[in-house]
Amino acid sequence: MKKVGIIMGSDSDLPIVQKAVDTLKEFGVPYEAHIFSAHRTPAEAAEFAREAAENGFGVIIAAAGMAAHLAGAIAAQTVLPVIGIPCKSNTLDGIDALLSTVQMPSGIPVATVAINAGVNAALLSVQILALSEPELSEKLKEKRIKDAEAVLRKNTEIADKL
Repeated sequence: MKKVGIIMGSDSDLPIVQKAVDTLKEFGVPYEAHIFSAHRTPAEAAEFAREAAENGFGVIIAAAGMAAHLAGAIAAQTVLPVIGIPCKSNTLDGIDALLSTVQMPSGIPVATVAINAGVNAALLSVQILALSEPELSEKLKEKRIKDAEAVLRKNTEIADKL
């Protein structure tokens, strides 16, 4: 099975990335996590991206706040799917990171999830890998059923209360 590469711009992104890691573990998907900055360590970030496919990665998640050029910088160096997680910072509530991540020029796509959406980034990674891993597809279907059952239980609880 291909691995998921998780790159964060700084260790302040770790709480968001941890949610992605926990989700990948839930599905049994192998991953590696690293800190590479698009601005402070651009050579290392580019090298990771250029070599990712030959190193067994199938998808890369890039989490960053503020200027958030990390996902785009990674995507420019690989043809693997890149999923950006814009992270909320102390300024602009993460809108700056969202816009920097989602507004990519034609030819260099980055799939972008919601601000701080580490779980969805991991689930999208699993969906991409599931195209060639049938057991992941089954696990995704099972998760959807469990999630629906949880909502229906809550519906019954609320109906009983009210």
